Amino acid sequence: MPIHFNVFGTLIDIERRGQAWLAWHPGTDGKRRPADIVVPADLDEGELACYLGDLLHEDARPGHDEVVRL
Repeated sequence: MPIHFNVFGTLIDIERRGQAWLAWHPGTDGKRRPADIVVPADLDEGELACYLGDLLHEDARPGHDEVVRL
């Protein structure tokens, strides 16, 4: 089951498969495409939002200045 995030206005899903985290951009049609994000396998679920914020902080802008788990 993917974990949904709004990362500075961009939707990103993170999913655990085996020992790896996979990142996806969900589409409005139910499809998804891989996000060009590498999430360390040893990261805990509770650390994902902070990690995404640190990794993508340059995408922050007024009105889209936070990472929110949906």
